[in-house]
Amino acid sequence: MLIPDPPESADLRPLAGDVLRLTGETMGTYWRASVVAAGADADRIGRTVAGACDEVIRQMSQWDPASELSRFNHAPGGVEMSISPGFAHVLDCALTIQDRSGGAFDPLLGDASEAWGFGVAAPPETIEEQACEGRETSSMPFDAAARKLTQPGGSLLDLSAIAKGFAVDLCLARLVAAGWDNALVEIGGELAGRGVKPNGLPWWVDIEGPPGLPVPPARIALCGWAVATSGDWHRRREAEGQSWSHTLDPAMRRPLAQASRAATVLHPSCMQADGLATALMVLDPGQALAFADRYGLPARIVDRHGQVLRSERWAAMARPEEQLERKASA
Repeated sequence: MLIPDPPESADLRPLAGDVLRLTGETMGTYWRASVVAAGADADRIGRTVAGACDEVIRQMSQWDPASELSRFNHAPGGVEMSISPGFAHVLDCALTIQDRSGGAFDPLLGDASEAWGFGVAAPPETIEEQACEGRETSSMPFDAAARKLTQPGGSLLDLSAIAKGFAVDLCLARLVAAGWDNALVEIGGELAGRGVKPNGLPWWVDIEGPPGLPVPPARIALCGWAVATSGDWHRRREAEGQSWSHTLDPAMRRPLAQASRAATVLHPSCMQADGLATALMVLDPGQALAFADRYGLPARIVDRHGQVLRSERWAAMARPEEQLERKASA
């Protein structure tokens, strides 16, 4: 886990069919799917994607009081729960990223997320210190193999920084299982691609940069890869004339201050790309770059001054001749 193996090479031959583009709403944001298929498949593709998203909501939504996650968060201390395979898979990945990153990613930030206005509760009207610090993180007994999770008492899970990426993976897996091998799926800015377009070209996507900074554009091909970007300009909250990012510092249990503006990660798993991008945002830019190089992650970090830092793997995958080819085929 974490270290991304290169995906299998895509068959770059032209395909029969058209690109069907569908969209819908889920998880407080949007989903988009571009699928090489026949026009008659549109309804079934839409149901496949929406069904996968609904499954993730039933498992891990903090806004759905009947979800597995909500039932865990409201359970008394000492209660042991059996959780679904998807929930267990995401939680196991979240805890692995937490361990490998030295705590830069923490799935037990639900109380701090609520205090700062990123959960079910309304955003705070003031930013008083005592209202925002949250409780100390407690241990949470979890048996990943048996899929058993124990509520120690008062712990609040928040998987919003990784569950969306898992939903992208699940949508794509369901499409492939149904016979649509060439597709691009996006949920709220996290994307994963499989196969190619009918003309044999890959699924090209542009990386969003922080507004107001002259950051060079980046275009990547998603053939067996997923990409996630964590930035400080989305889902902001404000009070008393101050504004803050949705990314929280687990050590301080407060929104990041003087942090990077954006972190982008490529990985075959969108779930891992999603969680890792959040961890890189929390780490100091230099530490984030060292972390990415340690695990061979293709990553790009934009610091608060607009300087772009690229991991060794990212730089190796962005050769100048490839960039010229991308411009020519765009």
